[in-house]
Amino acid sequence: MRPGPEDLAPLLAGAATAVGAAGALLALADSDSPLRGPLTLFFLLAAPAAAIAVALRGLDLFGRVIAALAGAVVVNMLVAQAMLAVHRWSAEGGIVAVTAISSLLLLLVSLRRLRGRTERKRTV
Repeated sequence: MRPGPEDLAPLLAGAATAVGAAGALLALADSDSPLRGPLTLFFLLAAPAAAIAVALRGLDLFGRVIAALAGAVVVNMLVAQAMLAVHRWSAEGGIVAVTAISSLLLLLVSLRRLRGRTERKRTV
């Protein structure tokens, strides 16, 4: 049997996670690497986009991708605007804030799903 595209999904997800984590770590470590900019940009787009895509499970693939990328841009813009409004702008602070928002969104989605499963088990 030939491996299909669905067999590559976990591999690609793992690679994207590693690239995003490397970007965040390079930015937080204030590295002078030429990969710092592109990998950090990838992290800033991929982390909130992944969290939003998980929350939009009911949409078709194309709609979920477009909505997740638009939501990631909005999250980044809101973080930047909030940091500029309070005169506390820093790249490291922005990465920490985006990470916190993305993690919180993923946590809320997983809690909602767990709660839905326990409610279904009680009614059965």
